[in-house]
Amino acid sequence: MACAEGVLQMATDSPAALLDELLEPVGRCLTPEVARRLVGLRASPALDARIQELGRKCNEGRLSTQEQSDYETISRYIKFIAVLQSKARALLDEPSGD
Repeated sequence: MACAEGVLQMATDSPAALLDELLEPVGRCLTPEVARRLVGLRASPALDARIQELGRKCNEGRLSTQEQSDYETISRYIKFIAVLQSKARALLDEPSGD
């Protein structure tokens, strides 16, 4: 997302490209310490087990309406976190990132 002379400009590409562009300013705000912590983020064992369960049920076509909603929400947030982690890794890979 860019703001040039008060005009909001956004990518019209894929949802992944749009998310990447939306999070670009956040990536520029990361410090090396915050970047390291973002890269290390992991789901709790309980949440990971729930994600695995929903994934299995989805593959088998057995998700309830609520489970489908939960799985879609989790999927969106995982993508969000993955983009942030990618930006954090890029910062840490820069020669001056440490």
